[in-house]
Amino acid sequence: MAATGISHLVFPFIFLLSLCTSASQHLNVKLYIVYMGDVPSPDYSQTAATASHVLLLHPVPGSHEVAHESLVHSYWKSFNGFAAWLSSSHVQHLASTEGVVSVFKSKKAQLLTSRSWDFVGLPLSQQTNYLEYQSDVIVGVLDSAVWPESESFDDAGLGPIPSKWRGLCETTPDFKACNKKLIGARFYYRGFTSPLPAGEFLSPRDSDGHGTHTASTVAGSIVRNASLFGLAQGNVRGGVPSARIAMYKACWSLSCSDVDLLAAFDDAIYDGVDVISVSIGYSTGGFLPPPDYFEDSIAIGAFHAMKRGILTSNSACNDALEGSVCNFSPWSLTVAASTIDRQFKSELTLGNQMSFEGHAINTFIMEQPWYPLVYGGDAANVSGGFSSEDSSGCGLYSLDPSIVEGKIVVCYLSSPGDLPDGGVYVSGGAGAIIMYDPMNDTAFSFMVPATVISRKQGEVVRSYINSTRSPIASIAKSVAGNDSPAPITASFSSKGPSKITPDLLKPDITAPGVDILAAWSKVAPMSIDPLDKRVVDFSIISGTSMSCPHATGAAAYVKSFHPDWSPAAIKSALMTTALDATLDGNEAAELGYGAGQINPLKAINPGLVYDTDANSYINMLCSQGYNETSLRLLTGEFISCSSKLSKQGVWELNYPSIMVISNASEPFLAQFPRTVTNVGPAKSTYEVKIDAPFGMNVTVEPDTLTFTSSNQKMSYNVKIESQVIPDNYALLSGALTWSFGNYSVRSPILVYYDVKQ
Repeated sequence: MAATGISHLVFPFIFLLSLCTSASQHLNVKLYIVYMGDVPSPDYSQTAATASHVLLLHPVPGSHEVAHESLVHSYWKSFNGFAAWLSSSHVQHLASTEGVVSVFKSKKAQLLTSRSWDFVGLPLSQQTNYLEYQSDVIVGVLDSAVWPESESFDDAGLGPIPSKWRGLCETTPDFKACNKKLIGARFYYRGFTSPLPAGEFLSPRDSDGHGTHTASTVAGSIVRNASLFGLAQGNVRGGVPSARIAMYKACWSLSCSDVDLLAAFDDAIYDGVDVISVSIGYSTGGFLPPPDYFEDSIAIGAFHAMKRGILTSNSACNDALEGSVCNFSPWSLTVAASTIDRQFKSELTLGNQMSFEGHAINTFIMEQPWYPLVYGGDAANVSGGFSSEDSSGCGLYSLDPSIVEGKIVVCYLSSPGDLPDGGVYVSGGAGAIIMYDPMNDTAFSFMVPATVISRKQGEVVRSYINSTRSPIASIAKSVAGNDSPAPITASFSSKGPSKITPDLLKPDITAPGVDILAAWSKVAPMSIDPLDKRVVDFSIISGTSMSCPHATGAAAYVKSFHPDWSPAAIKSALMTTALDATLDGNEAAELGYGAGQINPLKAINPGLVYDTDANSYINMLCSQGYNETSLRLLTGEFISCSSKLSKQGVWELNYPSIMVISNASEPFLAQFPRTVTNVGPAKSTYEVKIDAPFGMNVTVEPDTLTFTSSNQKMSYNVKIESQVIPDNYALLSGALTWSFGNYSVRSPILVYYDVKQ
């Protein structure tokens, strides 16, 4: 199974880390995770854990020393388990051993601005008014490390490190110290058998820019007049600019091992972080089955974080397709990516004065007003063994330098795996015109002056080349233009429903993830092409890796005002106050954007919240047929599932959204009990407004909730009955809103109907 890691887009890729299978030097053993649920006692120690884990490994032929050699890492701080090299027979033995929840092969996940925080309604003035509230919040970031010298991690004006912090700053010769902003930094490299990749740092220092970008988006300090060579100029800052950051480097060269991710979760929970941001995920491409909850290191880590009052914010993945959403555990916040009201465009002008508005982050100003123009398919490097078909995509070394040197080259991008600008660069080309359709909402950086146009526009350019003896063209430096309407779900953003729990609406929410400016590593190529030697302090990239830290920052903002709120309460506040994203262009509806776009200012005062605890999630897992014994190990408590084995268990989860999937041609009746907690005015009366999905009869009992005190809980029941059966596939959207004065608590309702299945 392919997995996803860092979640940002690099042309033509979107960033999101993925998890892939590890292999050992020995053909008969592979690296596995043995997950054993919660820690057996509060005083569980590393010594006790290691001894227990070695004892479990002892049946492997050999001595205790062999067991020690097999053991890679013990998890003991926040949950119980270990990573070890195991044979297939030992895997079978351990899977049936009492006390073991699951045994799964270690995979690797891929790592899945100046304007974005203003766009979601959190202006700089609101952030600076409440800096003292934020300074006690600690955000844990699991990613590819950090560039500590960046201005975004300057600690000027910050007070002492919160006393609750008990983490570490792992210093090395190339990573000297942390500070009062970047208060913790750890790194993990146990899940790989290969040598350290070239250009990597065996330290918490970032070599690819991804972790620096995400960490600064969550909680970066305010940096005035930041830009990328003049593009997106403005004040760059995180959602909580005076919060503290703890970086856990679990990702290397855009991939992350399960072994290291679990170790990072184990430490982050123990260290005292308040919110965890994970722009990483298992990408299945929308075709392969995703990992089970108990074989998903991110879901496991997030569950134990939730039990200790820590919300985990996750990227939704970048596979674009319906059903490809990742990181969909109900105890996590799953974040889609959407546009903001800004788009970078680079104008292409032909010698006949015809012009096209292309999409690109083109930072170059061409030295001459005009350059000769050639089609890549007419410039094949024949002596190098390349055909015209090869060179049409301008792949590396496919172009003949004697033909393209000093010219702008038209490149036909046939698949997202191609990188045309590198081929133009090494062949001495002056620029690139890239023909590509699928992602016209996202701009990318290139090593040469470049712009991206549609294939239809590209054919017009080719016709001009063929009709002119001396075709010429010019590519302008990018400018930022208005992109309205927005937010629109990004074309690359993965869509629901999830394939494990389809009746739970995922993603939960959307946030800015397109063309985001944030801090960057000084050694990372600006365009993510290793041939690109430009050094920048800030870069513009896209992906659900970029939207996730926006949602994390919003969650940390809410946490700063309500430090005693549970992860579910914070998630509820973000979802029920979200901006309704029902706009033309959002064809996937709630499957693309969940409850809507984050609205941090409203989320700090939501009026009502849907609170949920670990037992509620366990009940839901019971309803999906999970093993009682495993669930007892997960919680450390007695669990009985006998009365909960029905689909109703998913519908009964006290979730801020409502979803029904029906594949039958018969009418259905679905009921959703819900309980809300009053976190607004003590004396308040909320009335319900129902926007029923087409063809559905939706009733709510009672339709009025009268509260007399703070934190009072009241329950109601939602009944959805189908009246009209669509002829074929349909997404039927609606909403349920509780209103009182200026308070509006909205829950999306989605009926996903396909009578053909």
